[in-house]
Amino acid sequence: MPGPIQSIERAAAILRLLARGSARIALADIATGLGLAKATTHGLLRTLQGVGFVEQDPGTGKYQLGEAMRGLGPGYLDANELRSRSSNWADALAAFSGEAVRLGVPDENATVLVVHHVFRPDDTQQSLDVGAHQPMHATALGKVLLAFDADLASVVLAGTPEAYTRRTLTTAHALAPELAGVRQAGWAAEVEEFVPGEAGLAAPVRSFGGLVVGAISIAGAVDRICDTRGRPRDGLVRTVREAALAVSRDLETDR
Repeated sequence: MPGPIQSIERAAAILRLLARGSARIALADIATGLGLAKATTHGLLRTLQGVGFVEQDPGTGKYQLGEAMRGLGPGYLDANELRSRSSNWADALAAFSGEAVRLGVPDENATVLVVHHVFRPDDTQQSLDVGAHQPMHATALGKVLLAFDADLASVVLAGTPEAYTRRTLTTAHALAPELAGVRQAGWAAEVEEFVPGEAGLAAPVRSFGGLVVGAISIAGAVDRICDTRGRPRDGLVRTVREAALAVSRDLETDR
């Protein structure tokens, strides 16, 4: 049997990205959200526009779903499906890192919904966070989701993010360059921005066409996640990114 056609997967990812919100999205933001070159993204958009699946605003040049596609629905995987596809990798990540692992997706209130949680593999008392909501701007999970979804980021940045600690980033001026760094690096970190004494690392989980459908993270005490200079430990960053890539490969290949 022939393999999947990459251009069709990418076009489908564009449609799902546009379906996530009501706001029009710029070419650069679509390209960034899917990890594609602008020229490639522009070619796909022109094709989708030609068949009526995408519309471009003549004033701003931004894109939205065409009339025939507006019933497509949210561009995120069902939470149960995402959890089932990632559970083995999440267990392995917790065992290797020695830290708690969480898988998160955006919810309708622009917060992170924790859909899977693996306890830290030690004897300390812990509570299950599945179903809990975490702030987008103050967690590594949330930063990943914001970095690759311009429409979601615009909603959060337009609001008044809460300061959970003195290190929480609460303004668009502070958050925008942070999210740009996440897009460039391919992972996010937070150090005492949500809970004093705790830090976290997260990386994006992608589905067909490169669409970011969630994020996976580890979280624990600052002295375990970071080195003596307060920087995330390279080995842990690598481990989290490898786990995210493994889940992404499963989503792309297990049809």
